[in-house]
Amino acid sequence: MVAPAFLTRPDVRKWLKGVEPVWTMLDFDSFNSLCAEPSARNHAIRLEPNLTEADLAGSAVTRTAEIFLQRAIDTNGLKLTTTGNLSRAVIADMIEIIEWPGLDKGELFEFHKVINEPDFLPLHFVRVLAEATKLARTRGEKLISTRLGKKVLVPEQHGALQALLFHIAFWHLNLGYFDRNPIDVWPQRDVGVLWSLSTSANDWLDQDGLTRLCTVPVVGVLEAASDFGSFAMETRVLRPLVWFGLLEQKSERQIGLVARHLYRKTALFDRFVKFNVQIEEPAIRH
Repeated sequence: MVAPAFLTRPDVRKWLKGVEPVWTMLDFDSFNSLCAEPSARNHAIRLEPNLTEADLAGSAVTRTAEIFLQRAIDTNGLKLTTTGNLSRAVIADMIEIIEWPGLDKGELFEFHKVINEPDFLPLHFVRVLAEATKLARTRGEKLISTRLGKKVLVPEQHGALQALLFHIAFWHLNLGYFDRNPIDVWPQRDVGVLWSLSTSANDWLDQDGLTRLCTVPVVGVLEAASDFGSFAMETRVLRPLVWFGLLEQKSERQIGLVARHLYRKTALFDRFVKFNVQIEEPAIRH
């Protein structure tokens, strides 16, 4: 078993609530390999780029990125404000076009008299990601598609676009930027969180259960007065996976004013994310 002494600590046992994390099934080398991002040298995780447009129909990120990049081409650049955000005219246009999991467009205007780019998370997320992947860049007072951004718009490149966006989102962006949770980058770059989800999310489970099953708790999580761990898991891993089409989400009931969300894998999860890891033999597990 991986890290048996760690799992016997009282604070860890209290946080786990009797759950045994699935990553304890991994052998030690596989556990360590999942610390690193996919690469030519690290084969523990591989993202499948050879997927069709139909395969990726559930990926709101890839679909929105395509719309965003194409609109930048068609308009000879998307107008920016003096602060560097997309203009309100661009935002209004994109609100009409973009379809996004859980997006209530009417609700946007209940909380904001005018919609600025950071207020419209789907577009803000894709804009940040497009620049991080060098698919878009600023030129003067506009945001334009780069040569690479134009190249990935052909249908046969949609799978590669999904893989590029996903890789940068999970291993190079700090997704905590979008939620302001006081915990740093955890559990986005946690050991084996994607592999653990691949084995755990076959049926509907809530964020609390998936957090205990799939993550390695850190000091900030264990010592937090509130359950920042489940909040961070939902905002930085589960919801982005829904946006990429790898998980589906539903609300079961209301607890006070907060919805209890349940998640499970879609067919795309196992088709897109491949793992090459070793499971510890049952005979030597304790």
